[in-house]
Amino acid sequence: MAITVRDLIKKLRLKVIYGNESLFDKEITTADISRPGLEMTGYFDYYTPERIQLVGMKEWSYLIKMTSHNRHQVLRKMFQPETPVLIIARDLEVPEEMLLAAEEKQIAILSSRVPTSRLSGELSSYLDSLLAERTSVHGVLMDIYGMGVLIQGDSGIGKSETGLELVKRGHRLVADDRVDVFARDEMTLWGEPAEILRHMLEIRGVGIIDVMSLYGASAVKDSSQVQIAVYLENYTKEQTYDRLGNNAEEIEFCGVTIPRIRIPVKTGRNISVVIEAAAMNYRAKEMGYDATKTFEDRLTRLIDQNEVKV
Repeated sequence: MAITVRDLIKKLRLKVIYGNESLFDKEITTADISRPGLEMTGYFDYYTPERIQLVGMKEWSYLIKMTSHNRHQVLRKMFQPETPVLIIARDLEVPEEMLLAAEEKQIAILSSRVPTSRLSGELSSYLDSLLAERTSVHGVLMDIYGMGVLIQGDSGIGKSETGLELVKRGHRLVADDRVDVFARDEMTLWGEPAEILRHMLEIRGVGIIDVMSLYGASAVKDSSQVQIAVYLENYTKEQTYDRLGNNAEEIEFCGVTIPRIRIPVKTGRNISVVIEAAAMNYRAKEMGYDATKTFEDRLTRLIDQNEVKV
């Protein structure tokens, strides 16, 4: 996904100090951010001009102590054709030489009132989510009790219908049919809908429905962390299913591993209620309560008591 300087201005509400329409159309190609403190001393051996250049109090205080000539020369060297933008934190005053160099090299300058560390975090979070490598997976992503649940299964198994029933039960639809997933970091998987399918559900026999129009804004969500995957499969007598929860299964997307539960689909089973229970059980485990372990402990105590009696 392409991100431009204009997107950055709008998302983070940055103030334009210098720039024009052509500079605002510059693309940002990396989520890495540069704090050019060493460069201001004249050390450019490992300078990365393709990054956003972020100037905080330390860089600014060093810069204003330089002579006007040296300041101008350093900034001209920092501003390269591939430099997307320079951002000044804390609403610090922009030196005249910086404006002159930006005009000569055609680099946009933006400003923010936000402290440097916080601004750097906001920039990184925004850029990481949009520039991360994405994978499209087939399924329905739902927000159930605040947890992202990815419902998968063979075509026609009833994923979208289950999603619709979950919406009716007060949960939120994130994506149907195609879910764009990406790793926000090494431990966190995130999912979003394809733009053309946003807020839409396809129900066989009915067609495409707009969930937001039918059920309101509280029934949809634009994105969600993906914390657990549920795989729906047709029930067969030959297949052995986990009844205690001991057989932990996992699935990997974009280098991030999440738990996966297989749920057999059979006439008379209320799959949406089962998925709700699976989501709540996962949350309980994350909070330190494992029902399977509790059952096993009780069973062990019962066996021990019977052995003592014998």
